Amino acid sequence: MQTAIVQRSTGYTTDDSGKQVPTYAPMKAITCQIQPMTYGDLMMIDGLNIQGVKKKIYVNGHLDAIIRSRREGGDLIEFRNGKTYLIVQVLEHWPDWTSVAVVLQTDT
Repeated sequence: MQTAIVQRSTGYTTDDSGKQVPTYAPMKAITCQIQPMTYGDLMMIDGLNIQGVKKKIYVNGHLDAIIRSRREGGDLIEFRNGKTYLIVQVLEHWPDWTSVAVVLQTDT
């Protein structure tokens, strides 16, 4: 089990060039476990056209992936080693825990 910080997406601002820059609000630390994705997990996210380093994270509590219709999601999970992952899909949701598919962010 590892400790990580979840940064909740709060929308975006626009810089001087007109580019949208995401904004985040830090949340309390969470306890989680990061694992490689199984073949079944990879098949679940196959249609999302996600490229990069993909992992599965088990989290004590509840997290959401991107919900475009409600303009929510895009949350980040930041580990002590400096690696940051974007939540792209909820794989399992239970009352006490959630497993999410994440992709490593290399530009943060």
